[in-house]
Amino acid sequence: MLKLKKLQKEQANKPVSQSVPVAYIRAKKDLQEYEEIPGISIKYDEANPMRIDLEVCPNEGLYQGGKFKFVCEVPEDYPNRAPEFKCLQKIYHPNIDLEGHVCLNILRNDWKPTLTLQLVFAGILHLFLQPNANDPLNKDAANDLSKYPAQFKRHVLNAMAGGYVGDEKFDKVVDYPDRRYL
Repeated sequence: MLKLKKLQKEQANKPVSQSVPVAYIRAKKDLQEYEEIPGISIKYDEANPMRIDLEVCPNEGLYQGGKFKFVCEVPEDYPNRAPEFKCLQKIYHPNIDLEGHVCLNILRNDWKPTLTLQLVFAGILHLFLQPNANDPLNKDAANDLSKYPAQFKRHVLNAMAGGYVGDEKFDKVVDYPDRRYL
């Protein structure tokens, strides 16, 4: 009986182990199963898969040659709620506003818990390959894309080089001088 009480006392003094949140487990699983996508690179701390740094480098289209940096925050109720992405640079894009918020259907209305981080990464890359003027966050860029494609192209290239579009100064996202950015 004395041994039993001693054992119970020892157990009572041990810290209660906390369960690992489902979101953490799912995010870690998504990242472990990630298959490389050309034009996408990710970085994250294995101890914290809830924050992911994403770099998008399109290899074709108007945004080719740019390096676009995003941070992905995985919410505590993932996969029931979509991850949140923010572009860290000010860019000229119809689906990304000047504060870096991203408009992608699978991050809003079309989100389903069966979708993975990999699929969302691919969706963000797709925004650079095929910008969508029909679902804009930057209405000026969307208007240019749909009504004035040549002007849109000039604005994209100028903005990527760190220039101005109207009164807005954009962040330089190209690493090399290229005459098409002049």
